[in-house]
Amino acid sequence: MISYIKGKLEAKNLDSVTIDVGGIGYKIFMSVNSMDRLGETGADVKVYTYMRVREDDISLYGFCSNEELKMFEQLLGVSGVGAKSALSILANISPSSFALAIITGDINTLKGLPGIGAKSAQRMILELKDKMKTQEAIQTEAVPMQISVKNDKAKDAIDALQVLGYSRRDIEAVISKINIEELSVEDIIKQGLKYLGM
Repeated sequence: MISYIKGKLEAKNLDSVTIDVGGIGYKIFMSVNSMDRLGETGADVKVYTYMRVREDDISLYGFCSNEELKMFEQLLGVSGVGAKSALSILANISPSSFALAIITGDINTLKGLPGIGAKSAQRMILELKDKMKTQEAIQTEAVPMQISVKNDKAKDAIDALQVLGYSRRDIEAVISKINIEELSVEDIIKQGLKYLGM
């Protein structure tokens, strides 16, 4: 597995970039937003990657942050969502907004994403919440929770960060460092992602 690729941005195409690493050009599929954030050709860049291996194809998918990569991996776990659909969704919603939409059951936000109808949105919420509950149950058996969560905003932020694939234990450690009183749930999620991405 290739965790990331660091090199010179050689070319930008419609749905991919080419990054030169020591004379080898890696073709990496990316969302338009991520490609824009890389800057101009010739720049030195670092792209987090997901390698998809199929019988007839090996492809690399790239992301500007670990949060995007985690969201992509979670989306691939939803039945009916393929790599191209997941990239399209990533181009239209931030990881924090996506996670918040999942935990609050915001079907309207998800329906606004390309290729996602009402049934797909419901399935996405159901499958990701179920996955989150399963992970939480496993972690609770293995390690008792560090803190009791009484604040609703903190609880929602923790749930949302779990949707993005982070462990509850790591999330709680980070949330305890954030002054959450004056922040919205989405801002708490964004702050949490900054710490978790370090």
